Amino acid sequence: MPSERPDALDYILHGRAARFKPHSRDIYLEAISLFEYALVLDPQSVEAQVRLAGSLVSRVMNGLTDTVKEDLARGEALVDQALAVSPHSAYAHFVKGEALRAGGRFEEALPEYEDALALNRNMAGALTGLAWCKLYTGSIEEVLPLEEQAIRLSPRDPAIGACYYLIGTVHLLRSHTDEAIVWLEKARGALPAGPFQRRRLAAAYALRGETERAASELGEAQRLDGGDIFSSIARLRAFRAHGGECQRSAPCMKRPISPDCARPGCRRSEKPVPSLETGARPPQ
Repeated sequence: MPSERPDALDYILHGRAARFKPHSRDIYLEAISLFEYALVLDPQSVEAQVRLAGSLVSRVMNGLTDTVKEDLARGEALVDQALAVSPHSAYAHFVKGEALRAGGRFEEALPEYEDALALNRNMAGALTGLAWCKLYTGSIEEVLPLEEQAIRLSPRDPAIGACYYLIGTVHLLRSHTDEAIVWLEKARGALPAGPFQRRRLAAAYALRGETERAASELGEAQRLDGGDIFSSIARLRAFRAHGGECQRSAPCMKRPISPDCARPGCRRSEKPVPSLETGARPPQ
C-alpha cells in the first residue's frame, strides 16, 4: 500500500534503492534513516512501516547491528501494525516471518513464509526463509529444492549470497566438506561484509585441515562481528556443532560442547543449559 504523500514516497523509494546495495552497517543506517523520514511524513504509511521493519530485522539477521533486541522488538511491532491494516501484503508476511526466524521461533515463522508465497509465489526471499525454517525444524531434505527454486527465480538477486550460504550449510551438515566450501566461498564473495558466511567457511576449512585459511576467515569474521565468539578455531568448531546459527536475541536451550571436545564423535554434555542472552534480504 504506497504512501499517498509524494514526499514520503520519495524517501521510501530512496530507501528501497539503498537496500539493493551490498550489505553493510552504513547501508542499513542509510536505508533505516530514509524509511524513518518517510514514516515521520506519513505515520499511517503501511509501506514505510513494513520497509522499516524489514530493514531492522535484516540487519539483525546479517549480524550488522549492536542493538539486536531493540531492532527485533521494533521491527516486529511495526510489521504487526502493518499487517493489522494490510493483512494481504505478501511482503509484510515475509518480514513477519523474518522477525520470528531471527528470534529463533522457526515453527511460528513457517506459516508466515507460506502466506507470503501464497500471495506472491515468485518471492525468492520467502523461499529462502522457508528453507531455513525447514532446516531448523528437521526437514533438511526440503532445503535444497527450495533454494534451487529461489536461485532460478532471481539469479541476479542482490542477496543471492544468502542462498549460497544455506546450500553450503546443508552440505557441511551432510559432511560434504568440499562442496560446502565451494558454496560458502560463493556466499562470502556475494556478501563480503557478513560475518556469518566467514565463520561457517572457517569451520569448513578447519574440517579439511586448512588451519591457516580457517584462522584468516575467523579473524575477519571477528573483525566484522566485533564479538569474541570467534576467538579460536576450537570455539568456532564447538559453536558450529552447537547449531551455528544460534541467534543472539533468543534463549539458547541446546546442550553445550566443550571447546576442548570439538572433534568428530564428541558427545554433548547431558547437563541442562541455563538461558543465555545471545546475539536477508533486500525488499522484493
